[in-house]
Order: sequence, then structure tokens, then C-alpha cells
Amino acid sequence: MSTKRTDLAGANDRPFNNLLRRLNAADYSLIAPYLSLVNAQANDLLYNPGDDVETVHFPCGPSLVSYMVPNEDGRDVETILVGREGAVGGIVSQGFLPAYTRITVKFGGPFARLPVSKLDATKIKSQSVRNIFARYADCMLAQIFQSTACNAIHSIEQRAAKWIISAMERTNGDGVVPLTHEQLSTLLGVGRSYTSRVIQNFKAEGVLETRRGSIVVRDVEALRRRACLCNEAVRNHFEEVLRGVYPSEASEAC
Repeated sequence: MSTKRTDLAGANDRPFNNLLRRLNAADYSLIAPYLSLVNAQANDLLYNPGDDVETVHFPCGPSLVSYMVPNEDGRDVETILVGREGAVGGIVSQGFLPAYTRITVKFGGPFARLPVSKLDATKIKSQSVRNIFARYADCMLAQIFQSTACNAIHSIEQRAAKWIISAMERTNGDGVVPLTHEQLSTLLGVGRSYTSRVIQNFKAEGVLETRRGSIVVRDVEALRRRACLCNEAVRNHFEEVLRGVYPSEASEAC
């Protein structure tokens, strides 16, 4: 992960992260001097379970992060994806905070980083900053709840369509999703053969096609019809709690 220190003190210089852009000018000025920009690659490790969480990572633009829970059989099960609508690491807690999950970069790109200590200090100074990050933590918890329910009741096909749509919304939104069969299998928590079968069905129906290292969505509406409504539930909660932060077509133009 390469670091690029930049002057991010002005509102017009804000990174393309919706949570940072939600802060008013006065609040943003409190953290801007401590922000740095980095370029991360896919599969870069941000935290392992037990690591001391010292840095908040804000995915920017098409960057995407995955929370993975290690299991006793050696497999990692992915729980949620976080893109430019949020941040990972030290969102609500103060002081020493060990990571519970493995957090890795799913899709590479720019990230803004902020020391947790600086975020904690800003929360003490500003009630509105505390409010925004508390609201975001609520939205993240809603994603976790929804993911748990989704894994329990929805089919592999429904969940595969949901994950593809979720990744598409958080990346460039142009229908090209840098998601491999292996990565989708990890998101679904199933063997690659099951994932390949679903992908082949989608391809036969003209819903999508595959390229090396990516999936190209040809019929978004058809894919939405095959997906469960979990993405919509999460989006609706974001709009109720933290309006304008969840990725949308309007935010694509920023």
C-alpha cells in the first residue's frame, strides 16, 4: 500500500468518500490536516483479528473493503462490503480496540486514512461528528443483521445476484464488476462449483457475461429481479438514518 500525503484541508479537495463529504466544512477542517491518501491493491490486508486498530480507512471512488470472519476449518466467510459510503476501523470505540474480523481490500483504489486518535479527539470537540459516525455505525450494524438473515433464508442465486449488484453500486456503476468466481464464492460462502453453475445460468439468460477477472452485467433489471431485497432494505435504512451517503447515481457524478 503506497502512501501519498496531500493537502486535504479545503472542502473542494475532499476525497471521493460520501461519509467524509457529509461532514460540514467546520467539522471537516478538524480532521483534514491529519488525513492522508493511499493507493491500495486488491487483497491488501488492513487488519487481522486481534490487531490494534489505530487507523480509520475511508474507501474512495471504486475502492471496496471486505469484512471476513475466520472459521476453525480454515475458511474465511465474508459478511459485508464497505465502499465509499463508509469507513472501517475505530468508528465508534475509543482507546484500545482490537479488530474482531479480518479486513481486506476487495477492489483496489484510493483510500483516505485518519489516525483513530484524531477521530476520537474530533468527536470530543464536535457533537455533529459524533452523531454522523454513530449513525454510520448503526447503518453498518443493519448491514450485518441483513447479511445474517440473507444467508439463512435466500437461495444461492438470489444471494449471488445481490452481491453482484452490491459490488456494482459501490464501484463504478458501469456494469463492469471486478469480481472473480473465487471472490464471489467467498462472498457466498459456498464452493466454486456452485458459484460457476449460477454464473453459467445467468450467462445463458443474457443477464451477464464474464471476462478475465471481472463480471459484466448486461441486463441490470433482470439481475435485480433475481436478487433478494436485502440490498434495498439496507439502502432504505441508510436513507432514513444517513441520507445521501449510500452510493447512488447522483453521487457517481461527484
